Amino acid sequence: MAQFYGKFKAFKNSRWLVFVCAMWIQSFAGIGYLFGSISPVIKSTMGYTQRQLAILGVAKDLGDAIGFVAGYLSEIMPSWGLLAIGAVLNFLGYGLLWLIVSQKIAALPLWVLCIAIYVGTNGETFFNTAALISCVQNFPKSRGPVVGILKGYAGLSGAIITQIYAMFNAPSEASLLFMIAVGPSMVAIALMFIIRPVGGHKQVRPGDNAGFMFTYSVCLVLAAYLLGVLILEDLFDLSQTLITLLAAILIVFIVLPIIIPIILAFFSEPRPLLQESLLIDAQKEEEGNKSEQDPNEVIFSEVEDEKASDVDSLPSSERQKRISQLQAKLFQAAADGAVRVKRRRGPRRGENFTLMQALIKADFWLMFVSLLLAAGSGLTVIDNLGQIVLSLGYTDTSIFVSMISIWNFLGRIGGGYFSEIIVRCNPILVDSFDISDMIY
Repeated sequence: MAQFYGKFKAFKNSRWLVFVCAMWIQSFAGIGYLFGSISPVIKSTMGYTQRQLAILGVAKDLGDAIGFVAGYLSEIMPSWGLLAIGAVLNFLGYGLLWLIVSQKIAALPLWVLCIAIYVGTNGETFFNTAALISCVQNFPKSRGPVVGILKGYAGLSGAIITQIYAMFNAPSEASLLFMIAVGPSMVAIALMFIIRPVGGHKQVRPGDNAGFMFTYSVCLVLAAYLLGVLILEDLFDLSQTLITLLAAILIVFIVLPIIIPIILAFFSEPRPLLQESLLIDAQKEEEGNKSEQDPNEVIFSEVEDEKASDVDSLPSSERQKRISQLQAKLFQAAADGAVRVKRRRGPRRGENFTLMQALIKADFWLMFVSLLLAAGSGLTVIDNLGQIVLSLGYTDTSIFVSMISIWNFLGRIGGGYFSEIIVRCNPILVDSFDISDMIY
């Protein structure tokens, strides 16, 4: 019994459990991508013109883009607080929108709907911030795959929610708004105490590569399955029973990655307690030394360039030994005038930045301006997708919304995967991939 309790405790504190639960939250967090499905019913029910609908889409985009409030609060609040705020905003915003569109309450002016959809979509930024920050802190050496997978699931949420909504066979098209208001909030509240930075040794472990490869495999199968379901629904008139079965299989694929923390906690050989404690103590000592260092201390800019690419994957004690040997050689070379030295000014690339530290960096503004100019084309298509589909003579916009979600998902997953391959050749590029995924 004591052994089972120990394994269950390891499972509860597993960083892979946090990552999998963050994937589940992100699977319902990309509510902004469903605007193409809900815009036709809003337009027909409220009697809006295309211009008024475009204004509503801009309010939705602003709610999805203005995330600095969530970023600031993440420095002073735990992750569960961010998720709770996001759940409340999502429920209030889209809940009010559902009441208005379903005519449960009297029609309100356009500016009220703009505020409602802004507030509801802004809850997504709190979901993203809590999930990304917790998982990046738990996997500091695997930021590319972590960010790519989490943002990919956010992009796929449009297709996931559409298929789950079809399972209920709701009589009113406005019911999708009710599901958007309730679904993400319920998932976030159910998992909000699991999403958190966990203690323990956070360096690369032998099972990490296998875990990420399994997750990538599930992602590809999930995308292929959803694509196959869309083709079946388009070619054949499926019964409600079959649609429910297909949605149930979809839920199984979404839940499937939970196998990773279960295997690691219950079926893998436990790490010796002495070795684990030494790794944790070494990590804490390393972090403590960093925090106690004088900001003006002299450091060698060549350390990161000269160390081998496999040093970060070594155990903490061996890694420190290798770096110490390299530093000793650089000290001697510096004394002989062979290398230059510079003084440390704030965090370096790859380290944690506060909001104010990031705002004064050229890297941040370069990525911000690039995405500000480049991301608008995709948002324009997403906002007007419902009207484009109807103008072409189609009646079901959900298929096209799901198609965009699937390809969006594959693009983000691929970005996270290939960023890790590229960064092995050029480590500086990792920050570009991470910043671009987080801002987008």
